Amino acid sequence: MASIKASLKAINEAIRQQKWDDALTQTDNIISKDPKNYQAHVFKAFALDKKNQIDLAEDAYKTATSLRPDAQAWQGLIKLYEKQGARSLGKYYDAALKLAEILGAANEMYKCQDVVDKFVDFARAQGDRSQYMQALNIILPESPIYPILEGRVPHPAKTYETMAQILEVDEKKRVNTLIGERRTRLGAKLSEVTVEVNREVMGQSKLSWLYEQLILWTNDDDIRRQYEEKLLQFRYDRLLVLPASEKSAELQIVQKLANDMVIINHPFKLAWDISIEWQDCKEIKDLDVNVLSEYCAHFPDSDLYRVLTGYMTSDLSPFPKKPDSGPAKVETPQNEEESEDDEDGGAPTSVIPYTDEDRLLMMTEGISTTTSLLAYRLMGEYYQHHEEHEGNVELMRKAMKIMISESEKSGRVFTNTNQAFMLFLGTALVFYQSPRNHEEAKSLFDKILEIDPTSTSAMIGVGLIYEEEEDFDSAIDFLNRALKGDVTNLRVRAEVGWLYALKGDHIRGKSELESLLPAMTSQPVSKDLLAQTQYRLGRCIWNIDTSKAARKSRDGSYAYFIDALKSNFSYAPAYSSLGVYYADYAKDKKRARRCFLKAVELSSAEVEAAERLARSFADDGDWDRVELVAQRVVDSGRVKPPPGSKKKGISWPLSALGVAELNKQDYAKAIVSFQHALRISPNEYHSWVGLGESYYNSGRYIAATKAIQNAQGLEAAMGNEELSDTWFTKYMLANVKRELGEFDEAVELYRDVIAQRPNEEGVSIALLQTMVENAVGCIDKGLFGKSIELATRTLSFAVSVHEPMTHTFNFWKAVGDACSVFSQVQGHASDLPVDDIRVILNLGSDQETAYAILHAVDGVGSEVVFAKGKFPEDEQLGVDLTRSLHATILAHKRAIHLTAEDVHAQAVAYYNLGWAEHRAHACLPATLRLQSSRYQKAAVRCFKRAIELEAGNPDFWNSLGVVTSEINPSVAQHAFVRALFLNERSPHTWTNLGTLALIQNDLELANESFTRAQSNDPDYAYAWVGQGFVALLYGDAREARGLFTHAMDISEASLLITRRQYPTAMFDYILTMPLQANIITLIQPLFALAQLSRLRAQDLAYQHLWALFQERTDDSHGAIATLEAACEKLEVDYEATESADSLARFALGKTDLARSYLACGNTVAAIECGELALELSSDESAKELTAEQRRKARLSAHLTVGLAQYFEGRPNEAVSYFETALEESQYDPHAACLLAQVLWATGTDEARERARCVLFEVIEKDPSHVQSVVLLGIVALLDVDDESLDAVTSELLTLCTSNVATDSEQSQISEVLRAMTVLNQNSSEEDVLAQIQSDVMVHPHLPHGWSRLAKISGEEYPADMALNVALKSIPPKGELGAIDVADAYAGTGSIADAQAAVFIAPWTRSGWESLGSAVSV
Repeated sequence: MASIKASLKAINEAIRQQKWDDALTQTDNIISKDPKNYQAHVFKAFALDKKNQIDLAEDAYKTATSLRPDAQAWQGLIKLYEKQGARSLGKYYDAALKLAEILGAANEMYKCQDVVDKFVDFARAQGDRSQYMQALNIILPESPIYPILEGRVPHPAKTYETMAQILEVDEKKRVNTLIGERRTRLGAKLSEVTVEVNREVMGQSKLSWLYEQLILWTNDDDIRRQYEEKLLQFRYDRLLVLPASEKSAELQIVQKLANDMVIINHPFKLAWDISIEWQDCKEIKDLDVNVLSEYCAHFPDSDLYRVLTGYMTSDLSPFPKKPDSGPAKVETPQNEEESEDDEDGGAPTSVIPYTDEDRLLMMTEGISTTTSLLAYRLMGEYYQHHEEHEGNVELMRKAMKIMISESEKSGRVFTNTNQAFMLFLGTALVFYQSPRNHEEAKSLFDKILEIDPTSTSAMIGVGLIYEEEEDFDSAIDFLNRALKGDVTNLRVRAEVGWLYALKGDHIRGKSELESLLPAMTSQPVSKDLLAQTQYRLGRCIWNIDTSKAARKSRDGSYAYFIDALKSNFSYAPAYSSLGVYYADYAKDKKRARRCFLKAVELSSAEVEAAERLARSFADDGDWDRVELVAQRVVDSGRVKPPPGSKKKGISWPLSALGVAELNKQDYAKAIVSFQHALRISPNEYHSWVGLGESYYNSGRYIAATKAIQNAQGLEAAMGNEELSDTWFTKYMLANVKRELGEFDEAVELYRDVIAQRPNEEGVSIALLQTMVENAVGCIDKGLFGKSIELATRTLSFAVSVHEPMTHTFNFWKAVGDACSVFSQVQGHASDLPVDDIRVILNLGSDQETAYAILHAVDGVGSEVVFAKGKFPEDEQLGVDLTRSLHATILAHKRAIHLTAEDVHAQAVAYYNLGWAEHRAHACLPATLRLQSSRYQKAAVRCFKRAIELEAGNPDFWNSLGVVTSEINPSVAQHAFVRALFLNERSPHTWTNLGTLALIQNDLELANESFTRAQSNDPDYAYAWVGQGFVALLYGDAREARGLFTHAMDISEASLLITRRQYPTAMFDYILTMPLQANIITLIQPLFALAQLSRLRAQDLAYQHLWALFQERTDDSHGAIATLEAACEKLEVDYEATESADSLARFALGKTDLARSYLACGNTVAAIECGELALELSSDESAKELTAEQRRKARLSAHLTVGLAQYFEGRPNEAVSYFETALEESQYDPHAACLLAQVLWATGTDEARERARCVLFEVIEKDPSHVQSVVLLGIVALLDVDDESLDAVTSELLTLCTSNVATDSEQSQISEVLRAMTVLNQNSSEEDVLAQIQSDVMVHPHLPHGWSRLAKISGEEYPADMALNVALKSIPPKGELGAIDVADAYAGTGSIADAQAAVFIAPWTRSGWESLGSAVSV
């Protein structure tokens, strides 16, 4: 022992000297001698620790601790573990715990606490969060040392809270980490991964235990409630992710925790939701009303609160109503510095609905975002009570999906809730889109009855299915079988009694219902059931005795209806029946309307009440209320029955909606409403009429026509008893026809209506306006005669109208427009019905006052119109025109006088008068229009007055600009600019501005304005004409001609400017390019001038131009008639004025008239006119004609007279005229050829020689003159002059291959060459054939060569080719005439072609001869 002690001292000395190896050697020696030597093991461990042999040192310390429970070895271990840091924190925990126990046993409390504190601090500093949480276990109540250190360490609640906070954060991080890792796996879904990770983490979590311990140990109620909430939330979250097999136990825990919180009235929403939602009561009344009230108090912002509050404050609620009283307010002095919200609850945090509308709105708002099953159950019952079946179907389908999802998540089976949802859904499906959903509804009721065979609601639901299908026997049978299980069920018995009544057995129904009333009044039944039974009993009595006395009696049905309302003041059917009673029997319309209104307010299903109410409002003209009532019925879903239903649809609400929308001018909606009504009732007459009127007002005239025609088809099928007057459909159809431009049909329809209802002012006015519009339209179409006839008929009808109509603006406007037709078509001005106009203008007693308007300015009174007497024939047209203009002006003055009270109508009347005055100015002779006339001044006054009355109308400003363009260009420009400011897309204004620019010679502005007008309306002809003038001023005649042509194509027949400019441009073109003019280029100008002559009969210049076009189209007789009339007027004008211009135009007219006479064979008249023209143009010093005009006129006159003299058999006189023409025309080649032909025809050698000389002179001057060469060839043939023939042949061959000769001249050349070949003595038939073939080869596109070849060869092919070539050469592809085409047809020899030849040119012989030959063969 002594040696061991000495050795221990030596070891201690070596350690002090830090001789670790020596110390280890000595300790090993001691241990070898005494293995259980505690101190040796301690020294050894210490030395090993100093040598950093940690593992060996730890083993040594552990050996020492096993030998003796001493603190020294454990302290060494702790120091060793502290050196190792966090990786030995678990070992440190064990060592610290053991050391603390040893120190505690030794009653060394401070050292014990110090060890624990150092360990906890070390774990907090060196370890991670989980290690720190594990270290805290040392001071928990479960720790062995807690009894020793209790009071010296933190309270367990604080420690548990710290541990819970650490674990919450760690588990959240772990969940997020695992989700992030696993969601990247193939096929992984985020929702599935989230559930899986939460299940894994929560299954291993100690949070619930920590929460429970914390709740047990804490002394702070707030913290306890906080962690009770966390515990419930954690348990609930774990319940949601647990597999279905493990949910049951957890479900009980969660429900217990929630119920406990509700018991202590702790406002944690999840707990309350679970406690209320998971009760799954059979009836709503089984719920604890106090719990529901507390829920509403705690959570006023929740969705369930809104639904609960709405339900509990409604009449449907089985719970007692809260008294509507609050604590009395105590007045306090105002000088106290206290907040007004500190007492009396402050600002309210909840809303209590007081009306059904507010209640429904509140509940709908709550149900829209909630997933509460109780909320859906309450809402379903509320919807069912108010018969909102469509909404309930959608709501319950959604509720059942939510219930299934909730059951899957929580494992809670909601049996009773499911039955309630199925019951609500089944009941709604009975009525919604019946009977389509009856099968589904019946299956739902069957499921309910399998679970609960005594379910009254389910049994009634099945019965209602049969009732809705009108299978009353089956319904009665089913409900009777249901009654066998529950005879005391009053609701089912009441339904059976009503079914008997619906079946028609009102007596039995009455007895059944009467037998139930005593039981219902004595037992606590719902007021709805009692009211319903009383009402139904009243209906049975109502239908049993239908006499007026019985129904009027207040002791019969009336009494039961009143009792029903006493039982339930909100029972709508009783109000409907009372309304019928008051309306039909008590004759109290005021009470009836109130009853109907109340019924409709309570229930949109009261269709009869709604219809009667709507008709009542319609009788009062209150269309807004009609629309409200009809829309309520439409929104109820009862209007259109679903497919397969036996019930008929209800069309009147949609028709009423259409009429209301029609009155509001909302035509698109009206169309939709009438269409829906007609889908339900296709034979509804008034809906067709309303649809037609809606289509008409919206501009859909074709559809309107079809709708009105359908209505008229129903008129024929329906009797007069069923329909009132049917004139309105004719009137509407006439309006539609008028808008479509079918004026004739519209007029006939209007006349039919007037025949039935002669006092309908609107129809008469419409007839007047339609006839006027038709007349104006006929002018635009060129039907001038018809337009005059229509205007005459209009004025004739205006005479016969009723006197009140003459006091309307539209009447006088129509009269004025009708009179203006005669001033537009001046060729028919003599047809003006003066007598009718006089009668019309004499209508009324205030005519003198009206005619005095602007009389001082325009001087227009009734004198001209009423003037009688005969006028010279040459003045009659002017008189008639003036009468029509004055009548138009006077009519518009009457319109102004009648619109004194209507500002806008008077503005339009002044506008119309202004244009009438302007027309009168425009109809003045050109010389009088050079200065401002009284008509023009009056027009300016009228348009200014119109602008004063309505300054925002762009048409008024545009009109002012037009009439001031020549008077004051600055004012005109301002007016046009203002009009464009109001409507910048007006083509009229842009064109007028361009015209003003033209007048002021601003071509750039004019061109830009006309271009803008064209871009706004490409079909506005004036813009194209204006641009044509711009092109003319720039010198581009071709461009101008194209623009005038386009304007002519797109313009109406009434457009004068195009009828003037287009023929003028075309005539100038014909004069410059005569070879390119054909019949096609002449037809349209000819028609244009013909229309112009009807519109402006006094426009002699264009009549003369018309005669020139007639001459070029071989209409010589028409040209003679035109020129004779023109020359007669010119002669009268010259005699009256001695105007040089009239004399010049008269001379030119006589020149052209002589030529036309010659063309018709009237040579005597031709000589007379020609000599007069030569006499008038003989004085070269006179300035009537220009030099060029005189030269052409005298040349034409000389040639005409010469030809006439020749045809009269006086060739010598003819020759003298031709020679004079040749001299004055400076040897014109055409005149020379004509002279040569006449000289040759005289037959004398001298004359013929003179003819040869004339022709040679022409050829010397112009070798390419075809006609002279051809004539020389003919002369050579006749003289048999071989030398001349050779020269002429050479010249003809040259011309034959050139482009100088026209197609007709080529035919003449070919004919002369063929004649030369035939008459040549050395020529054979082959030579003749060769000549013709050469002609065909040179000109294969001309038919003449092919025709000659056919005649020579007798073959069909050349004849067919001639015809084909001829057809390809007719206009517009070529210039071949009708005679040539007829010859080509005649050459084939067939009957059909011969007939075609006769049809094309009946005046030629070839067609007739070919037809005769073909027929004779």
